[in-house]
Amino acid sequence: MTPIVPAVILLIASGCWAQSAAPMIYAESFRKGATRITEESFEARLTPQNPTYRELVKDSAGNDRYELTITPQGPEGDNNVTSWRVELRDLHHGIYRNLLLAEQQPSTDAKNNLWWLNPNPFGLVPVRVKRVMKVDGFYVTFQVKDLHFTPPDSPYLDSMTVSVAITNKDPRGGK
Repeated sequence: MTPIVPAVILLIASGCWAQSAAPMIYAESFRKGATRITEESFEARLTPQNPTYRELVKDSAGNDRYELTITPQGPEGDNNVTSWRVELRDLHHGIYRNLLLAEQQPSTDAKNNLWWLNPNPFGLVPVRVKRVMKVDGFYVTFQVKDLHFTPPDSPYLDSMTVSVAITNKDPRGGK
């Protein structure tokens, strides 16, 4: 066996490992509690023509308890989209607009901005990073799987696909 073969195998193995270990940011919501939910996962495909996604999340008793929405952001008075925001609202406590915040006060801390799916390379959170937020007694995980600009050098998105999972188990594994 030539010395090149083991080196190639090592490169392939390390490449596979690197692909499976996606970057992730974990934070805990300002909202602490014991509420458990009915687990689910889904994918939202967003476009300027279909810019909003809404999903009701049920508690462990099967009752609608939370509303998860993904809504566009862009220039005022324009239908161009520059980013999307993810919000989780407790249907029983409407005072809190978004439970996907680490602190209720605005801050530049990346953990307080996981909700903002901003493809700007200078954004607070890299757009493709996996985001895990513990809310009450469950976890919300979301990640941008695909995005596209038209034209490619434009700041305006023509599509974004977001994968969302809501679970009672810590998705970080081993934590």
